[in-house]
Amino acid sequence: MPALTFSHPCRMQRWLVLLFLAWACFLFFSGIALFTSGFLLMRIELTNRSSCSDPLAAPAWAGQGVAPGACWMPQRVPKAVLLIIDALTFEFARFDPAKARPRPYENKLGFLHQLAGSQPRHARLYRFRADPPTTTMQRIKGITTGSLPTFIDVGSNFASYAIEEDNLLGQLVENGRRVVFMGDDTWDGLFPQKFFRSYFFPSFNVKDLHTVDDGILQHLYATVDGGEWDLLIAHFLGVDHCGHKHGPDHPEMAKKLTQMNEMLRSLVDHLANDTLLLVAGDHGMTETGDHGGDSEKEEPETIPQVNLVPTLALLLGVPIPYSNIGEVMAELFSGDGGAASAALSQLSAYRINARQVDRFLHSYSLAAQDLPAERLRHLRELFSAALEEHDRLLAQVREGLPASPELEARLGRLVGRFQHYLREARAVCMESWARFHPLRMVAGCALIAASCLLCCVASELAAALDFSYRSRLLYPLLWGLAVAAVLGLARLLTREGLDLILVGSWSAAASQLAFFWHSWGRRPRRAHLAGVQPPVASAGLWQRLRAWQGLVLPMGILFIRCCAMFSDSFVVAEARVAPFLLASLAILLVGRLHWHGRLAAPEAPKQPPGSAFSQKESWQLLGLLALLLACLRLSGLFHQCREEIPHCQPSPFLAPLSSLQSTQAKNLFYLLCVASLAGLVYAVRRWLRHYGNLNSAGPLVLFVRWAFPLLAVWIACYWAVTSGAEDALGKLQELVQVALVGFPRAVYGLASLGLLLALWRPMTVFVKDSRESVGPIVTPYQGAPSAHAELQHVIPQIYRRMQESLKTQLDRGHRRATVAAYGLGSVYSAALVIVLTLLGLLLLSLHSERMSLAFLLLFLEGFVLLRLHAWLVSLAGDAEPFVVPWYAVTAWVFAATQFFYSTGHQPIFPAIHWHAAFVGFQEGHSTQLLPAVLVGANTFASHILFAVGCPLLLLWPFICEAPNSQRRKLKKELREELQEEEEPMMEMRLRESPERFSVALLQLGLKYLFVLGVQLLACVWAAMILRRHLMVWKVFAPKFLFEALGFIVSSICLLLGIFLVMRVDCAVSAWFEQLQPR
Repeated sequence: MPALTFSHPCRMQRWLVLLFLAWACFLFFSGIALFTSGFLLMRIELTNRSSCSDPLAAPAWAGQGVAPGACWMPQRVPKAVLLIIDALTFEFARFDPAKARPRPYENKLGFLHQLAGSQPRHARLYRFRADPPTTTMQRIKGITTGSLPTFIDVGSNFASYAIEEDNLLGQLVENGRRVVFMGDDTWDGLFPQKFFRSYFFPSFNVKDLHTVDDGILQHLYATVDGGEWDLLIAHFLGVDHCGHKHGPDHPEMAKKLTQMNEMLRSLVDHLANDTLLLVAGDHGMTETGDHGGDSEKEEPETIPQVNLVPTLALLLGVPIPYSNIGEVMAELFSGDGGAASAALSQLSAYRINARQVDRFLHSYSLAAQDLPAERLRHLRELFSAALEEHDRLLAQVREGLPASPELEARLGRLVGRFQHYLREARAVCMESWARFHPLRMVAGCALIAASCLLCCVASELAAALDFSYRSRLLYPLLWGLAVAAVLGLARLLTREGLDLILVGSWSAAASQLAFFWHSWGRRPRRAHLAGVQPPVASAGLWQRLRAWQGLVLPMGILFIRCCAMFSDSFVVAEARVAPFLLASLAILLVGRLHWHGRLAAPEAPKQPPGSAFSQKESWQLLGLLALLLACLRLSGLFHQCREEIPHCQPSPFLAPLSSLQSTQAKNLFYLLCVASLAGLVYAVRRWLRHYGNLNSAGPLVLFVRWAFPLLAVWIACYWAVTSGAEDALGKLQELVQVALVGFPRAVYGLASLGLLLALWRPMTVFVKDSRESVGPIVTPYQGAPSAHAELQHVIPQIYRRMQESLKTQLDRGHRRATVAAYGLGSVYSAALVIVLTLLGLLLLSLHSERMSLAFLLLFLEGFVLLRLHAWLVSLAGDAEPFVVPWYAVTAWVFAATQFFYSTGHQPIFPAIHWHAAFVGFQEGHSTQLLPAVLVGANTFASHILFAVGCPLLLLWPFICEAPNSQRRKLKKELREELQEEEEPMMEMRLRESPERFSVALLQLGLKYLFVLGVQLLACVWAAMILRRHLMVWKVFAPKFLFEALGFIVSSICLLLGIFLVMRVDCAVSAWFEQLQPR
């Protein structure tokens, strides 16, 4: 048995590999930032403000006019109360007495029905539609400014900034009105120093159903009775939080709606007869409890929510905010006169509203210059015609035109013309609201495309013997830094301000050009590393055809996926498209094996092993394929629904156990979740023990032995506490609150300790050293130390070493001994598997209990993909083991995308699991960083796990070098010949050529970035080309944002995974050095 070669660690090359990959990530990040700055720009917010002195008041008619000191229109109500019940959908307010068994959210707001029925002239029930995005902060902006918040504002939903645009609250304060607020503290950041009195309560904890509502109720009635207010706003959050926590179809929702009903009944008793009461929801609620209100399924035949702004402004006698595009609600301006008098009052309100909108359109078109000129001219014609007709009618009324059906008909038609104009104006703004920057968008696309090309070229050039990090990395970095310095200095000298996005983009472009220039000028010669396949460009025709043939299948599937990004239907249905493409790729790969005859048993006994599978192994391969398809099928059980998919029912596994009413079902699912958790921990420990990585007394091994079960127990205890009914806990409530905080934080701390141990002491090798003198002879062994192992492996080798030692003593006078190392052949994979398990447990604690089944499927599917990949590599006789094929990388990326959906996520903001921010932090957060990290980890859990585990694609074929059944079935003479060969070295083969090992990691990382980058590029192109598409803000823009964030998370985690492998390699090098003679 040949001794292993000792070599000093090539630390500089390792760092160069990481630096090269980090530079490639920076290129992609620059392209993403540049495109985003051109695609998701905030609309121009005009600083103009309306005032009472603006000449927008309607002309007087029949003695009706504006009283001295009034503003635009006479004030119709002295006071108003605006109650915002967060997520109050119309279905909650509807009352159907015919229903004998209403659902928990039905027929609970009976007081609204009672008011509408008993006072039809003074009570109205409307359907409001919330324009997307339907997050709370954007809806608050909409119902106070009358404008449409831009899509990018959704990112600051929980980091609100003050509204500088003209708004209803500002108008009230400027005109001496007192505004009192109580409820959601989001308003504090939006309207600082605007409230006469305020009572703010924390809003971010979606599991807290009562703090905000109970706080409001403590102050509401006393404030109303005090009378020191003109507008009172109360923003209740309990209904919304109940929807997030339990869903609408839950008894807790019935309790919360009943509480709101009693609140309304009591409040009306405290209000004066001349006080206006408005009850509204800021957005709706879907069947899963997420934000809704912008879908036609939920809110058909609705009026826009922004219509509240001009209506409330004119009723309270203050100017309409300057940027409003809403339409007054005509019924509230009818008055108590006849039909003609009511129509004239409505026309006065419409005329003021139309003039205000026309003024805004004119100012906005001058500032933004992106509203279509033809549409503006058409709107101007509509406005002028309606204004002229109104003037003619008013003149005739002043001359004494009597009321008649003909007059009423003319007035009705004129109201319709004003309505038509206002709705057309709103439609134009909705279509052209975002001011795109085409040059930045195109430049961002070009940067991302060039980065993809760079990754592809660099992965091929890395195998060349003369691959120089100096020309391919150092020179491009220097060029990039030089360009960044020159641009930054120039902008500072010209006092234009430092635009980091532009500077970074120019720097990235310069470094890319330098890379391609040096790569073209120094094209690789035909000399390559020994045993490494030449790049396609320098190979012969036959080698080129075979290389491109291997690319057709994975690149074809990837191309199909990218083309699907341009269809909103495919993006909406991507949860089913991703597993289909992965299944198609796996089936086609196995089918190609059968086509080439690799699944048949060898005909001749002298046929080299690995050229074909035996019949038993062929069935095993097909069994693995069937298991993969089963995993793909089962993972579909954990799907989340989108509003665009009709009749879709979300998976019941997404709901927490606390939402189950049946105690028996709850206990059954809890046992199933705990069993999945225990099965995952047991499988990992069993794998480590099988390969001998669970036998040493090292800190990491001890951690795996004791901390893994402890982590599982803590997570199970946390699930038990959260799944219990809150009302049944009674006096144990304080202890439960401690447990809700203690168990998750203990999991965070222990898992973090394990990750630090994996980086500090990653070796999991058990060593038996029988040397009395120096002189290392290492025998790697892959298996658990048992009696059978000792007899079959260790003892025979020690016996042979003893023979050598005796011979050495007789010949040279000194003795040599052996060092038996258990787990050395899987030392790299063992560290990765341990880290992946820790990350999996950590991420699982951020999901609901039944997601443990999805995580178990994730690990099982990952193992099946790795095993299939290893067998496919072993069957490719001419395959280079240091090169990971493209199909393996593509399948790995597809699996990450598939489990993004199979962990209950969708690329839309309403589907984000906000509750993850409060796992272990029931009292809330003092900063925004920690909740953002927790929510991001929950959202991109699959991206994190598959990116960190990406190096396993390189390592797993080496692990599977152990003797297989085919070798054991060979004839006796062949078996004797094989016994003379060396034992499989598994991952220690990587130690034979450290340079090739580093290059292999570089190629793998670049391929992974290439596949991710191509998918990102397709999303970018789709968003840019379809930016005027009807579904751009509902489908394509969210898809781009989630794809970009997923790319950033995946690339960072990829660097962490490769860094871990290199850290293990350093530890192995140091371990070998310790075995050398001193």
